[in-house]
Amino acid sequence: MHDTIKPTKAYWIDTETPWEPVAEGLDRQIMGFDDKIMLVKARFKTGAVGQLHKHYHSQVTYVESGEFEMTIGDDVRIIRKGDSYYIPPHEIHGCICRSPGILIDVFSPAREDFLGHEQLNLESWPAK
Repeated sequence: MHDTIKPTKAYWIDTETPWEPVAEGLDRQIMGFDDKIMLVKARFKTGAVGQLHKHYHSQVTYVESGEFEMTIGDDVRIIRKGDSYYIPPHEIHGCICRSPGILIDVFSPAREDFLGHEQLNLESWPAK
């Protein structure tokens, strides 16, 4: 499915690249991709939730700012500015923002669902 993704422009200027709403208190900014890799910034407000979900992509994320309660599989940790994490394909993961921040995600291959296809979400998390 990812072989239909065409490479994007060479430069993505932050102030010229729009943010798109994802969920309450969560926006994303796609910063470049081809069929093999994608860079995305995710901006969270305090209390915003990155729902538990899984996908077949490998993911590496760098915490640019903020503090998050991150769940990867059964492991839950607090992550902060300067931290990073790796999520293997098909691993359940999600986060709750504890203080406003930005996560910088790298996906391989590119997340075609961010370009208009469906995403796997587990709507019941976190438990209310």
